Amino acid sequence: MSDLDTTQSQPTKRASLGRPTERSWFLSGQTDSTEPTRQFEILGEQFTIGRGRESDLHLPAGSISKEHAVISIADDGTLVLRELGSTNGTFVNGKQVHGKTNIKENDLVHFAAIVFRVGSKHKNDSIAHNTIHEDVCDQALAMIQFERLISDGGLYPHFQPLVRLDDQSRIGYEVLGRSRLFGLQSPQEMFHAASQLNLEAQLSEAFRLRGVEIGTAFGKDTNLFVNTHPSELDRPEFYDSLKELRKVAPEQMVTLEIHEGASTNLAMMRELRAVLADLNMKLAFDDFGVGRARLVELGEVRPDYLKFDMKLTKNIEHAPAKRQELVALFANLVNNLGIKTLAEGVETRECHDILVQMGFQLGQGFYYGRPSPLSKYTSEEASLRPPQSTTDTEFPVVSTETV
Repeated sequence: MSDLDTTQSQPTKRASLGRPTERSWFLSGQTDSTEPTRQFEILGEQFTIGRGRESDLHLPAGSISKEHAVISIADDGTLVLRELGSTNGTFVNGKQVHGKTNIKENDLVHFAAIVFRVGSKHKNDSIAHNTIHEDVCDQALAMIQFERLISDGGLYPHFQPLVRLDDQSRIGYEVLGRSRLFGLQSPQEMFHAASQLNLEAQLSEAFRLRGVEIGTAFGKDTNLFVNTHPSELDRPEFYDSLKELRKVAPEQMVTLEIHEGASTNLAMMRELRAVLADLNMKLAFDDFGVGRARLVELGEVRPDYLKFDMKLTKNIEHAPAKRQELVALFANLVNNLGIKTLAEGVETRECHDILVQMGFQLGQGFYYGRPSPLSKYTSEEASLRPPQSTTDTEFPVVSTETV
C-alpha cells in the first residue's frame, strides 16, 4: 500500500515487468473516518484489499473481511475487481459483485460500508478535465457516505463557548456539526447532501443528539445550545426527537435555537414553548435582526435568549454612531422584556467592550474561543488542575469523547 504522490510520477510494478502503462490507477477515499482522504495507487499483479495487515489496502474495520477483494490490471490496462467471498460484500456503483467484474474510472466501489472512488492519471489529461470529473464523482461519494454520517458514528461535534460579558465566564457552548467523512466535513457540505436526499430534518436531529451525548461531559450545569433546521418545525417527529434528547441527558441544561424567522408563526411557537417547558429546556431565537422577526412576536412568545445576528454586532466598534445607537436601543428593549441578549461574531477586545457598554449580557465569537472538539476543553481543564501528590494513586485518564 502506498499513497499516490501527485507531485511526482512513479513507475508502477507492471511497468517494471516490461509492459508500459498509459495510466496510473488509484483508489481515492478514507480507510476510516479519523484519517484524511488519500489516494492509494494500485500496484502489482494482485492489489489486495482486506482487514489483514498484509493487505495492500488495509481497512481496519470489523465489517471488512480479512481477505475481502482483489484488483488486478489486465493486459490491456483495464482494471478487474474480484470478490473473495467477504461477509458483507463488495459493491460497484451500488450493485453487489459476485466473482469478477471490470471497473473503470469514476466508479464508486464499496468494500462493505467503506467507499472509494476509482481514479486514474493519463499522460495527456488536462488539469481542468480531471477536476470536473473529480468534483462530480466526489459529490456522489459524499452522498453515498451520508448513511455513515447519521447511523455509523460519522458525526464529530464541535463546541463554541458562550460567555457572560461582564466577567467573560463561560455559561455554555453552542453545539456545531462537523464530520471527518470525505466530502462531508462542513455543515454546508452535509446539508447539501441531506437536501439531495430530503433528509435535512434527520441530519439536524442527529446533530443535536450526538452533540448532547458528548456534551454531557461538560457537566449538567453547562448550558448546551443546540440548533434546528427549518424543515423540522412542521414535522410531528420533531417533538418526539426533543423527548428522546431529554431521555439521553435527563438533567443536562439544554437550550433549543430556532431561526428568528420561525417566530412569526405564533401558534407553532406557543406549542413549542409548552413542549420545552415540560422538558425543562430553554428557547433561543437565532440570527435576530436581519430577517422577518418583529418585536411584537417577542412579546407574544418570549424566548429565554435572543442571539443578535453577527451582521449587526460584528465589528460594531467601527460602525457609524447612528447604527451603534440603533443596536444599543434594540438590546435594551430586549433586556427590558426579560430576555437575555447575546451578541454573535465578537472577534476583538474593542468589539467586546462596546457591546458591554450597549447593555448586551452574553457573547459568542472567536474572541472567546473558536469551535473545537471536546478534547480541547478537557485538556484545558486538566492543565488547570493542581498536580497530584506523589502519594496519591494514579489512574489512567480516559477520554470521554467518542469519535
